[in-house]
Amino acid sequence: MSAMSTLRARWQGMAARERTLVTGAVALVVLALLWWLAVAPALAVLRSAEPQHRALDEQLGRMRGLQQQVRTLQSQPKLGPDEALRAIEESVRQRLGTSARISVAGERVTITLTGTPPDALAGWLGQARVNARVLPTDVRLTRGASGGWDGTLVLALPAR
Repeated sequence: MSAMSTLRARWQGMAARERTLVTGAVALVVLALLWWLAVAPALAVLRSAEPQHRALDEQLGRMRGLQQQVRTLQSQPKLGPDEALRAIEESVRQRLGTSARISVAGERVTITLTGTPPDALAGWLGQARVNARVLPTDVRLTRGASGGWDGTLVLALPAR
């Protein structure tokens, strides 16, 4: 006797009430499986979609802002090393004051910081990037006891 015929025989041997209960139990198991495998994951994705959409919109906005900054920087005329050095020197005097010293060696400018306030350094880096069009090539900073930054920044001047 095969397994199907055995099950069919047992099914026929059950009372109507037992068949109803077994059918209900099987239906409940099928519904639970359907919920866990199909509906619950879809609902979880649906619940998380709105916060993810907001986060992606914010990220896209930041990326577009950065893209605009890049376009603005690219549209500015190129600076020679002399103009860039003057812009760096001026920005160091304005933003960092006496907490920074400048030394020039060829096409590299080394800025030595002593107790420079973090806000002043952040503002100066932004100004140096925009006005002098230089970026740090080497940075060695430590947090001083007063909360300011100590160390050196090496900047590469634009090529001639």
